[in-house]
Amino acid sequence: MKRTLRHQSVTHGKDHPVSDSQLQKPVWLSGGARLAFRSLRLAALHPWRISGSESTLALDRPVGNAHTQHTHTHTHILTNAACRTGPAGGTRIRSEALMREGCRARGGGRMECSWKTVLLLVCASLGVQYTAIRTLRDSMSGPCQGVYRCQSRYHRDSKWRALCDDSWVPIESPRKHILLFATTRSGSSFTGQLLNQHPGIFYVFEPLYHVQQAFTNSSSRLRRTLDRRALLGAYRDLLLNLYTCDLHFMENYIRPEPQDHITSSFFRRSSSHALCSSPVCSEGENPAASDSPDETWCPKKCGALNLTLASMSCLSKGHVAIKTVRIPEVGDLRTLTEDPRLDLKIIHLVRDPRAILASRMMAFSDQFRAWKIWNATGRQPRYVDLSQITSTCKDMAASAETGLQRPAWLRGRYLLVRYEDLAFNPKDKATEVYRFMGLEMEDRVRTWIAKNTNSNASSPSEWNYRYSTTRDSRATAESWRLRLGFDIVRTIQNLCNDTLALLGYKQVHSAAELRNLSHSLVEHRTFQPVTW
Repeated sequence: MKRTLRHQSVTHGKDHPVSDSQLQKPVWLSGGARLAFRSLRLAALHPWRISGSESTLALDRPVGNAHTQHTHTHTHILTNAACRTGPAGGTRIRSEALMREGCRARGGGRMECSWKTVLLLVCASLGVQYTAIRTLRDSMSGPCQGVYRCQSRYHRDSKWRALCDDSWVPIESPRKHILLFATTRSGSSFTGQLLNQHPGIFYVFEPLYHVQQAFTNSSSRLRRTLDRRALLGAYRDLLLNLYTCDLHFMENYIRPEPQDHITSSFFRRSSSHALCSSPVCSEGENPAASDSPDETWCPKKCGALNLTLASMSCLSKGHVAIKTVRIPEVGDLRTLTEDPRLDLKIIHLVRDPRAILASRMMAFSDQFRAWKIWNATGRQPRYVDLSQITSTCKDMAASAETGLQRPAWLRGRYLLVRYEDLAFNPKDKATEVYRFMGLEMEDRVRTWIAKNTNSNASSPSEWNYRYSTTRDSRATAESWRLRLGFDIVRTIQNLCNDTLALLGYKQVHSAAELRNLSHSLVEHRTFQPVTW
């Protein structure tokens, strides 16, 4: 009975896509690798087949002029080689091994070989293919295929560092791209200021607001649903451009459209030190005003925002941080985490859903009017929109589950932070956040924490300014328990039961338990950053 062994060309997977520029670069190969590529090329053009009995196998070749010549060359290479592994693990070619085993030519373009010869031939074939694949993969994934590969993966090796062109970004200070990923009224403005206070960070407060305004009408829920995919794509495009300091890209969304790269409509510009100081602001930063909850001081002091100067300021900083509450789930950020141009660090900020609802009811009275009526009367209106909190719970839980499952694309890039932990222990938690980002926590950050988390009295503007960051953080974290009625709390607990359990928030079972602030509803949990 005959056996048949078919040989096919080797194709490469999707692990290492090759760009046109990479293909234009010269690839230097060893003698064994050149032989391997020649064999692979011929094998791809002229497949061969071995057949025979138990003791001997025959090698069939196509009959023809040029085809026969090329196939004979390929057969000669293989039948005059055998496998031998060298000290470095590479495959070397030893000639005349198969000749000694004895392959006899037959009529009709057939060659009959013993089973030992076939084993050696298969070994040689596998060896040259492996060498070819490994050589190709190594040559196409050198140290200088991107800035961050040159900065991080090979920066400790002088051999690779010498190969990197001088035009790359300095190896000693790789740029970090930080995203504060949160939901509305989860403490993100407060947490964002921990990043904004660092002198080496270019911080932008909610730039995606402009995209949302350009794409949607806030009163049309149907349109928001239909445009969700396009909206997410626009969000990601803007984030990528901001991380590369191209602030001119925002002109596509700012309304009214900037003239000569100058705008007076940049959302919450005063929340960014970088946008209110030199070189963007010729008057310089006003330290007293920058810490106060006033949206107007920066435009008054600095005038309209010049996006060209803002881009220059961004480039002068070592790192870029962006705060957003407009991306539903962390999975929507996967393409950014896998972009080789970015070194993205995601800080996922979560908060007790009951506290989120209480804060939204205060900040957005018109949108949450039905909830306020319910809270005041104890009777649930028929038209109350429960999805205003259930969608938040769903997105928050989905993102936390994704992050805690530690997928490969989030390793080293994701940190889950509960606002309550930050409020109870601001210095320790801020230190953990900065450690995750790989940055030193400057004295300016420590000073801001001391000033803005130990206020004994509420700021006069805290009740009429929705983005205030000055507060007694410990008292604020659970103050919602004194404002929400038990009936609403019980409803939220039923709707968001899984989210509360996942994030470590305790439920209450009576109005008295709800009002007892001596008993914390925050379980002790440690959420370790996702690392390699």
